[in-house]
Amino acid sequence: MARPTTKADLIEAANENFTKLWKVIDSLPEEAQNAEFNFEEATAGKSEAHWSRDKNLRDVLVHLYEWHRLLLNWVYANQNGDSKPFIPLPYNWKTYGEMNVEFWKKHQGTPLSEAEEMLKSSHSEVLKLIEGFSNDELFSKKFFPWAGTSSLGSYCVSATASHYDWALKKIKLHAKTYGGEAR
Repeated sequence: MARPTTKADLIEAANENFTKLWKVIDSLPEEAQNAEFNFEEATAGKSEAHWSRDKNLRDVLVHLYEWHRLLLNWVYANQNGDSKPFIPLPYNWKTYGEMNVEFWKKHQGTPLSEAEEMLKSSHSEVLKLIEGFSNDELFSKKFFPWAGTSSLGSYCVSATASHYDWALKKIKLHAKTYGGEAR
């Protein structure tokens, strides 16, 4: 599916990729859901930090949850007149990898079952947020001054459909390296 450029496409893509994500997760045996990732061979030569940061399914799910929270907190704050950047201080777009590591550290004690519930809840909250905006509010660049030169919708796509696609690839690789394709 192409990157969404309308509210309807955004909602459809977010829900479709979220459903695909859970379909793959649910196809994994419980042992695989709780197992550590074994990506060393499969990711040889890949330099992205997330390949070594995320160690298991829980880590991926809480990462998605925390990015939902970023979006929600950013929109709510700015709607209430509290001017905030999307990436909270002291981080920025050059250092957000460090922020992701802090999210990872924060959730090392979070059980997988709790991570699943947190993500399902935040997904619903993000979709409800998106529903409250018009197509123009979501996809007109510079509609909201706090979205800079971009559109609010592009942030929503990144925090939902695109991020779910990233997670799906990672979880499918786990299914493959764990001992077989996900059903």
